[in-house]
Amino acid sequence: MVELVRAGRSPEDLAKEFEPTAQSIRTWVAQADRDDGRRQDGLTSAEKDELARLRREVRQLREEREILKKAAVFFARETDRPR
Repeated sequence: MVELVRAGRSPEDLAKEFEPTAQSIRTWVAQADRDDGRRQDGLTSAEKDELARLRREVRQLREEREILKKAAVFFARETDRPR
């Protein structure tokens, strides 16, 4: 679709011929332009992928930190008990 728009076809014509909406096609073209360095108004696909990966990693690290906090409290209580 992107190549057809770049070749001169309008997103509206392509939307009539194929299933996606004209707005979807325009969005694809804009993203392809970002990925190719033709636009600087947003993140490239690689940047979006990296951002998603980093967000997942941060979420996992926060969960692990909470588990370690709880474990530290548990073991601190256990070592403070008289035997």
